[in-house]
Amino acid sequence: MSENTPLIRVQNLTKHFPINRGIIVQKQVGAVQAVDDISFDIYKGETLGLVGESGCGKSTTGRTILQLHKPTSGDVYYKDTNLVTASSAQMRDMRRNIQIIFQDPYASLNPRMTVGSIVGEPLEIHNVGTPAEREERVKELLELVSLNPFFINRYPHEFSGGQRQRIGVARALALQPDFIVCDEPISALDVSIQAQVVNLLEELQEEFGLTYLFIAHDLSMVRHISDRVAVMYLGKIVELAPRDELYENPLHPYTHALLSAVPIPDPVLEKKRSRVILEGDVPSPANPPSGCRFHTRCPIAEEVCKVEKPEWREAQAGHWVACHLAK
Repeated sequence: MSENTPLIRVQNLTKHFPINRGIIVQKQVGAVQAVDDISFDIYKGETLGLVGESGCGKSTTGRTILQLHKPTSGDVYYKDTNLVTASSAQMRDMRRNIQIIFQDPYASLNPRMTVGSIVGEPLEIHNVGTPAEREERVKELLELVSLNPFFINRYPHEFSGGQRQRIGVARALALQPDFIVCDEPISALDVSIQAQVVNLLEELQEEFGLTYLFIAHDLSMVRHISDRVAVMYLGKIVELAPRDELYENPLHPYTHALLSAVPIPDPVLEKKRSRVILEGDVPSPANPPSGCRFHTRCPIAEEVCKVEKPEWREAQAGHWVACHLAK
């Protein structure tokens, strides 16, 4: 499982998208603070789950780690290499080691390309093998994700959503990466197919020693696949802990609210539970609240929460939280 040295180190990562006004002369009038000063490590062989409401910055975090979005500030280290300051040539080489599985299997595959071309494209870009060797590798990859290798001349529209996502997984594995960002890889799939894709990801992780950042909404699925879980709210990570510790002993009131919404398959326990209903809407990331960003909806907020930003601290061994009132 995990080793002591992080494979990925994220330090004070920030990504703001400018808001411009004007037709001829555009002037920046603000910024959407999609990701704001977050830090965490991902260790070799582990799965770090990243959860939170829609629009909280989860996907932006994943894409900024991979430099698909250039960060506004902060650093991302893969082993000892800072990806933020890496040159284009260095980053091209790094792409062999860091890959992504996209959320929408319908939008992430080119409808004009055959499955063989889609899965083989990374091999072609990085000049891996001869055309015949690449074709053999593509067939191996399709078999690896439980697809018929004779499907290489078919087009994406001939496959179901689950099969398309398997094609996306095969493409991500083509260059034998160490680290894969799974950007909500099951959210667009039927419930019956979701478990198959998650089981496939777990099998591949065990076989190849992969490291995942698993972004999702489904808290029960995140608990199933993750070793540690980070909870995100409005561009900030508010809590990070080992999986069982977070689910059994949440410290942040936002984590409490999220977990109270997860159904329990026991009617007796379900009746005894009290739901935490959050008041109001999520504030705009273009104009986030002062102090703790969660204070406008927090059921236990005090005056200090409105004024001071909470410190990101280790409340218990391995259990990090950003809350003035967490003990």
